[in-house]
Amino acid sequence: MIIDTSDLDAEAGYKLLIGTIVPRAIGWVSTQSAAGVANLAPISFFTAVGRKPPMVSLSMQPRSDGSLKDTLVNMRETGEFATNLVTLPNSHAAHRSAFEFPPDVDEFDALGLEKAPCEVINVPRVASAPVSFECTVERMIPVGETDYVVWGEVRRVHVQDDVCLERNGGYRVDTAALPVVGRLAAEYTLVNTVFTTPLTGDLLLSHSTNRMKRLDELDEDFSPVDQASWSPSGSVVE
Repeated sequence: MIIDTSDLDAEAGYKLLIGTIVPRAIGWVSTQSAAGVANLAPISFFTAVGRKPPMVSLSMQPRSDGSLKDTLVNMRETGEFATNLVTLPNSHAAHRSAFEFPPDVDEFDALGLEKAPCEVINVPRVASAPVSFECTVERMIPVGETDYVVWGEVRRVHVQDDVCLERNGGYRVDTAALPVVGRLAAEYTLVNTVFTTPLTGDLLLSHSTNRMKRLDELDEDFSPVDQASWSPSGSVVE
């Protein structure tokens, strides 16, 4: 099948992208409003875009009512944000943080999450996250009629002591020790296998035709995208 993207509306284009760019890293973004209210949001259009200085990119769509997300408003007002690594113990809290809370609600408090201070930005980070980046906004780029891309310079990196290894004057993170969670279409995946290439033919054959195994024990063909409560804005019931 060949799909002409000019025939797709925003929701259909979004569904196609999230179903084919997989797995995606999740930037669990903490910000703080000019009034001092903390916000959390999981952003799965998230990646690295530079090395010196280290730079990350976040792409954001509007809220379900078409207004700007609190995350983007806070970034624009303060020029600061932190990204927090989502691992399995925090996966439900990260999912719940996609709910569109009112701007005056402190989402750390609403979700029962402990805050930890940052060093060079006035934004809290998630205390239980094994890795957090302190970032300052480097640029904000409008995309189309509704979306924005934000580039942030990583000013400080917080890494859990037991997974941070010093090597040859630098640092290496013991990634295999982290139960990292990635985003699929509207679901999540636990990254719990590693490999180098090449793999044997038998091993390739045995895995290339297998469906993903569900940790939640739901039916094989279940998809949140097919549920009436699913929203392309990423909002979920609390």
